Amino acid sequence: MRTRNHRTWHLLLPWLIPSALLVAGPGHLENGGFENGLTGWRPLWTRQTNAGRLQLDPHTVHTGQSAARIEHRGNLDWSFEPALQLSVVPGQVVVFQAWTRKTGSGTAYLCASLWAPDGRVMEWTYGSREIHNSDSWQLHQVRWVVPDGVARLQPRFIGTGTATLWIDDVNLEHPTENARPPDPNLPPALTWENPLLTVTLITSNVTLHVTDRRTGHTWHQVPLHRELRTLCATPQPRGFQLVLDQQAWDRTLHLTLEGEPEKPEFTIELSSPGPMQNGPLRFPHPFESQPGQYLVIPMNEGISYPVEDPDVDLFRLVTYGGHGLCMAFWGVTDGTNGYAAIFKTADDAAIQIHRRNGRLTVAPEWDAQTGQFGYPRRLRYIFFNQGGHVAIAKRYRRYAREIGRFRTLAEKRQQNPHVDLLIGAVNVWCWDPDPVSIVREMQQTGIERILWSQGQPPETLRKLNELGVLTGRYDIYQDVMDPARFPHLKGIHPDWPTEAWPDDLIRDATGRWIPGWEVETRDGTRIPCGVLCDSRALHYARPRISNELATHPYRARFIDTTTASPWRECYDPAHPMTRSDSRHHRMQLLQFVSTDMNLVTGSETGHDAAVPYVHYFEGMLSLGPYRVPDAGRDMARIWTEVPPQLARYQLGWRYRLPLWELVYHDCVVAQWYWGDYSNKLPALWDLRDLFNLLYGTPPMFMFDRKLWHEQKQRFVRSYRTVCPVARRVGYTEMTDHRFLSPDRAVQQTRFANGVTITVNFSDSPRRTPDGSTLPPLGYRVDINPN
Repeated sequence: MRTRNHRTWHLLLPWLIPSALLVAGPGHLENGGFENGLTGWRPLWTRQTNAGRLQLDPHTVHTGQSAARIEHRGNLDWSFEPALQLSVVPGQVVVFQAWTRKTGSGTAYLCASLWAPDGRVMEWTYGSREIHNSDSWQLHQVRWVVPDGVARLQPRFIGTGTATLWIDDVNLEHPTENARPPDPNLPPALTWENPLLTVTLITSNVTLHVTDRRTGHTWHQVPLHRELRTLCATPQPRGFQLVLDQQAWDRTLHLTLEGEPEKPEFTIELSSPGPMQNGPLRFPHPFESQPGQYLVIPMNEGISYPVEDPDVDLFRLVTYGGHGLCMAFWGVTDGTNGYAAIFKTADDAAIQIHRRNGRLTVAPEWDAQTGQFGYPRRLRYIFFNQGGHVAIAKRYRRYAREIGRFRTLAEKRQQNPHVDLLIGAVNVWCWDPDPVSIVREMQQTGIERILWSQGQPPETLRKLNELGVLTGRYDIYQDVMDPARFPHLKGIHPDWPTEAWPDDLIRDATGRWIPGWEVETRDGTRIPCGVLCDSRALHYARPRISNELATHPYRARFIDTTTASPWRECYDPAHPMTRSDSRHHRMQLLQFVSTDMNLVTGSETGHDAAVPYVHYFEGMLSLGPYRVPDAGRDMARIWTEVPPQLARYQLGWRYRLPLWELVYHDCVVAQWYWGDYSNKLPALWDLRDLFNLLYGTPPMFMFDRKLWHEQKQRFVRSYRTVCPVARRVGYTEMTDHRFLSPDRAVQQTRFANGVTITVNFSDSPRRTPDGSTLPPLGYRVDINPN
């Protein structure tokens, strides 16, 4: 489950817009009810040829005889507009409203494009408001204040992906009132400084310009949009306060910037009363990147994107789930100097990767809390004059300690001695009916430390335990299938809490249950499960696990999806839930498994909210967007062909960073995903071993008896290469990670116990800075005990 954003609407070029009909007069929008066909409306535009269809619908209408229906089946974007551009003046209020219905997985929005007097487009998606799925007609209204420099405004419907949208009774009004004027004494800029930083805020566009006084370098923010203007500003002893008008939605925001007296750091706080129903707040603006820099993104284990790379997708990554940012920060660096930003309120936040002036940059976004702005939102900026991505990760490690998310494996071992069986153990997924004989064969070859992840009957578990195996099984507390559908399914999952249907499902704001994992039916189609409300998960987990442990002597348990899927909101009045509540309930579930049940606990993909409660994450090493297609279903398939994106990024040593290890290596064991294991793509197996070795993490094997016998020597080599080192450094902090060659082929990690690991990812011999030579795909492990 990945969170990805294909919003490329800003790329829609002006010459794609037909000549505009300039309209004046309040309340005028020709044929807003589509009673005269499509007169007064431009044709549907789609980025993909023949990806969409626009037609009149006489059956599904809000009022009158017809409505417009857009059916879009492409992956990219589309737009639909009235054939007008409204002449406007700055400060004027414009109200745009429409009745809509929507189905499908794609997105749809109301918004406007803004145009300068000389005909240049200034912004394509001003004041966007998302149109959500609904079984009934919904009224959507946006109230825009025209920003400075804008001469014309074009209302629009836009979207992306597969969806059907009905539109009716569209109206455009020009109220006579103007927006609140700014303070006539508003200064053009405000400045705060300490011995390390000078921070200047430009009030006209609310951008920051930060000079690192140690290096003289200035970081300049570039405005993404014109939605905000400053109404008043007040200097403070450690920063300043501003009142902002969010012109796109006529909302007042309060901004406080507070600096640290002796540190190169400051915190921005945003607050606003009332609803937040028009999409995320996109602020602060991004800092412009420079050639030679790279983004530092804690997507799963971690990745770096050179800012000049033209092929990187423009992701939106939430901070509230494992398929986003697994740690709530991002950074930019040239390898030495840089900055990082830490979300101090991360339950309703995200980043969006943008491309500005041909270079990648990152901007934060703030999502609503159950339709409200809710609590104050806080973001801390930190600037570095040395250390690059390692310094960024170590600063976040200190923050993790401050907020109580730091608990080491050594501390967890004191509570549960079986934790020691995990350290340096290969994670094995095997469905053979006689696991005891396979484990004995493995141990005879030297594969001694094993996490056996497939559930077994009690007597088999006892035998495996006697062999020193860490015995575990899969479990899940997310998906619930309608029991009325059981006769149509190919199989019924034994872990579905069927009694939860339908009262304990998550409901959205319209009262509909949230669809989850799709299950194949007997006729080959798929139907979705509902999603169990997190507030009810422990109610089902407690008896299931405790009763099973009375007869099954498991030592470990893997809880699927709990740290992978995003924290969710629930609008069922019987069990309402914010995302913060969702996180709290999920952590209670994991704490119950690891503490109350005293089991070595794993979860999927990973998120650092769970660090105090879990011992391993399956999937942290496997970057979510770059796994093989359908990796979560077609687990056993061995791929002989390597997908280009997987080779470039998933096993791409030019891009990968061990951010998770630099922060949490001594707290949680990171593993590959069960559909992306060490032997999944034989052509990349050697590279996976090198990553495991460099990061001090264990491999994962998936096989049946036939594959085990065919590949036995290769499995043994992988274990012998990786696991002794993973065992030696398993309880130890990773203190450093370095690129030893300009192309990043030669890399080195250091651990607090004196172990240094150097690897050569390239297919040619490489010399290291100490004068030695590493063979192709070679490595060296140096042990210098402190």
